Amino acid sequence: MATIVVMAAAFAVAAPARAATYDITIGRITVNHSGTPKSAIAYNGQTPGPTLRFKEGEDVTINVTNTLDESTSIHWHGLILPFRQDGVPGITYDGIASGETFTYRFPIVQSGTYWFHSHSGMQEQDGAYGSIVIDAADREPFKYDREYVVLLSDSHDHSGDRILANLKKKSDYYNRQQRTVGDFLRDVGENGLSATLRERADWGEMRMMATDIADVQGYTFLVNGKNADDNWTGRFEPGERVRLRFINASAMTYFDVRIPGLDLLVVQADGNNVQPVKVEEFRIGVSETYDVIVRPTESRAYTIFAESMARTGFVRATLAPGADLQAEIPAQRRPPLLTMADMGMDHGSMAGMDHSGMAGMDHSKMAGSGQGSMAGMDHSKMAMGDKPDAFYAPGSGLAPTAAAGGKFLSYADLRAQKPLYPDREATREIELRLTGNMERYFWSINGVKYSDAEPIRLKYGERVRFKFVNETMMTHPMHLHGMWSILDTGKGKWDPVKHTVSVAPGTTLYTETEVDAPGQWAFHCHLMYHMATGMFRKVIVEGGPQSAALSD
Repeated sequence: MATIVVMAAAFAVAAPARAATYDITIGRITVNHSGTPKSAIAYNGQTPGPTLRFKEGEDVTINVTNTLDESTSIHWHGLILPFRQDGVPGITYDGIASGETFTYRFPIVQSGTYWFHSHSGMQEQDGAYGSIVIDAADREPFKYDREYVVLLSDSHDHSGDRILANLKKKSDYYNRQQRTVGDFLRDVGENGLSATLRERADWGEMRMMATDIADVQGYTFLVNGKNADDNWTGRFEPGERVRLRFINASAMTYFDVRIPGLDLLVVQADGNNVQPVKVEEFRIGVSETYDVIVRPTESRAYTIFAESMARTGFVRATLAPGADLQAEIPAQRRPPLLTMADMGMDHGSMAGMDHSGMAGMDHSKMAGSGQGSMAGMDHSKMAMGDKPDAFYAPGSGLAPTAAAGGKFLSYADLRAQKPLYPDREATREIELRLTGNMERYFWSINGVKYSDAEPIRLKYGERVRFKFVNETMMTHPMHLHGMWSILDTGKGKWDPVKHTVSVAPGTTLYTETEVDAPGQWAFHCHLMYHMATGMFRKVIVEGGPQSAALSD
């Protein structure tokens, strides 16, 4: 078996070896994304790390050497593997101590686009991430002529540890979009004085802001490690079908992605094939992946434009037939504002509410209280048609619209290309209320932080239905390690299969999981500072062919 030392960032991905051993060294480098040099964590001397390319059906060996002065880890996000290889300190192993080498060994049982990152402290925010491409053993149900990884990320001048410390001291420390007198006067002009005063009073009594969409601002956004000025560029020949493997490796940022002048044919979500759907734009949650195919027919440049959901910034890249060509950069859209709908309430239902209970901004007393018609929305019983996106609360300030008036991808559009599991009734339901306290800056599940929580215990062979009730004003990308999440969109056996599901404010979302992976697994919000402060659970799968491994 050959040994490959992965050194170059292969975003235009080369053909894979039949079987390979990968060697990754973790260390520190200096980067400058914003004009301010800073220390970053790197894999083989670069951040993002190298693209690892595997083939479905092979066994891989990955030797990871830690040259940092602290412990580290690598988690293989979205990969189905033995739990001891999952790379989560405190759950699947102890981590990789300074100066040590850890060898991962696992079979590749899937195909598609995935990524890898540290699961230690705030290291992912500091640069410890990279992409994974897995070639299918059989022919894929779509054609393309060339492909690129498009890895989105957010880089901050402050280290991850400093960001978390600042959020704990003052939760709006990084909110640079607080509303002004000018905003008030504009709202009076649009909505009238009475409605504007009432709206401001509602937010004031809750000690919240309608701009609380992103906890952390001040990011420089990147494509494949390059900012908008550096302008990562992928080449094409007119008429070619180009596969773009989008990965959101950000710590905290959702992106709305479009390529003006081109339709985007979505063919995969989180590594799993979906029936192709043509859109103008899509929203990619933190840790999600989407594969799209574009077919530029003109010999000109096109801008890949990724705008943060909160409109705090953007990053662009370029598709072009020549290296020096660029296209126009679209103007940023106006920042959205949260509404009472995003809190699971409306003005009519608030009249009898005891606002004093919300003074500390304890989100557990909000959306799930049954107040208003938006709380507890069951997406599985809603169809799209001409209606607003069923995966946002009616009247939500975050409900997306495409920039040029075309189609914006919804979860409701995703339909599995081929069912991964037989469709059957779930054996039981587990409710997970997504809760938190913004003022004190901690996040939790069912009102309990991870440090105080009991594990979620599942039985090998059962099918569990998870009910996510978002009682906060934040959007939470919920990621279950080791097993797939079948997103209930009302399509039965054609429901899409994902590793991460995004739960919008004031909504309820359902997934089902075939419990087929013995061991201990992490289950958490993938917003880094939410995970770090308590929106996290350990899942223990009891029984199964390898249950004895839990006692190793």
